[in-house]
Amino acid sequence: MESAASAIKRLSDLAATPHISRLSSAFSAAGFELALVGGPVRDAFLGRELSDLDLTTNARPDEILAIVTPISEAHWDIGRAFGTIGARIQGNTVEVTTYRSDAYDGETRKPVVEFGDTLEGDLVRRDFTVNAMALRLPERVLVDPSGGVEDLVARRLTTPGTPETSFGDDPLRMMRAARFTAQLGFTVDAPTAAAMHALADRISIVSMERVRDELGKLLCSPTPRAGLQLLVDSGIAAIVLPELPELKLQIDEHFHHKDVYEHSLTVLDQAIELEESRHPGQAPDLVLRLAALLHDIGKPATKRTEPGGVVTFHHHDVVGAKLARKRLKELRYDNETVADVSRLIELHLRFFGYTDGAWTDSAVRRYVRDAGPLLDRLHILTRADVTTRNNRKADRLAFAYDNLEERIQALGEEEELAAIRPDLDGEQIMAILGVKPGREVGEAYRFLLELRLENGPLGADAATERLREWWASRVTP
Repeated sequence: MESAASAIKRLSDLAATPHISRLSSAFSAAGFELALVGGPVRDAFLGRELSDLDLTTNARPDEILAIVTPISEAHWDIGRAFGTIGARIQGNTVEVTTYRSDAYDGETRKPVVEFGDTLEGDLVRRDFTVNAMALRLPERVLVDPSGGVEDLVARRLTTPGTPETSFGDDPLRMMRAARFTAQLGFTVDAPTAAAMHALADRISIVSMERVRDELGKLLCSPTPRAGLQLLVDSGIAAIVLPELPELKLQIDEHFHHKDVYEHSLTVLDQAIELEESRHPGQAPDLVLRLAALLHDIGKPATKRTEPGGVVTFHHHDVVGAKLARKRLKELRYDNETVADVSRLIELHLRFFGYTDGAWTDSAVRRYVRDAGPLLDRLHILTRADVTTRNNRKADRLAFAYDNLEERIQALGEEEELAAIRPDLDGEQIMAILGVKPGREVGEAYRFLLELRLENGPLGADAATERLREWWASRVTP
């Protein structure tokens, strides 16, 4: 946490940059207010990098456009309906938004955009006090009508007005509370948490696209666990991602199965740690994180108590993949994300048979073939799925997966595993068999692919001989 003086100095330095200084002077000359607001002001106090600058004004969109046009190399008004005008000034992109006071009308799934007249009025309608601070430009005066600085010091999330009013204005703010809990390491105060619980069902009026985007931001935060727990505890997850709280299976008195909910959160934690260690500096992998969180959602539907009291979850991988596909489609995820997450869930148990005995080269090839471009993510997910407290068992599984990855690498160097295909292509198959494109070519291709997976590369001559033998046996009465 930066001191107030240090934070103001950082913000003042930012305000003095040529493009912001030119912009603020232009608004002042035109008789309008301008302020740096929201996240950048908060992050200046937290010592975080200042990016994605938000500027706000009492000028209406047409007036903003008139001010920025003479001083910008380019401008755009794609956000005009929401009060936002964008421009590029001295090579820097800026966005300026008219003071707003959005609210839901209780009938539509999108907020109604209303413009405001004062900076203080704009700030008190924002989501949380820590985001309701501004720096007036060009005066460089801090405006904090709701005590945001005090809440930053206390690492506390609370709303500028009553949380019931704030969440009534925009229910998505309840999900933002969960996201900021994860991103900033803050704690939601008791009245705000109580309002989230009381108003959880209001989240249903928010469009699925906005819910999806907020969930993605939460999952891509450095430590999403606390935010996910808040969604579950408040009842919001039961509406937007019901499969997550349903993982809280009742544990029998003999503890014949682990807490699947806590296990899933731990798998997510470990997947993020592995992701960051394997791919430092890369953007968070949303597909991997969704798969880690949802990998066991098939367990509630497949839970069985066998004779002797042992609890089983047979085929929860297949069932979980289907449930994930359905949920992600409802959340409006794109087809590739839906397919990749559900495929990872379907494959997440495949490795555990490897520990029962050495896999053949054929089994290793099939593992790589089935994973396809998801292989690296599957490596991470499978390793993260080991949460046992039995150190001997954990070491055995880690050594086994080390061995599998080494064999994949060795076979890959010999056989180009990443692009497994038959030794003959479709054109060669048709020439050898004297057939035209059709069902037989597909059957022959699959036969050769199975040969390739089972035996490794055969070479064109041997593959041709095996293909002719197969064809003869197929057409002979």
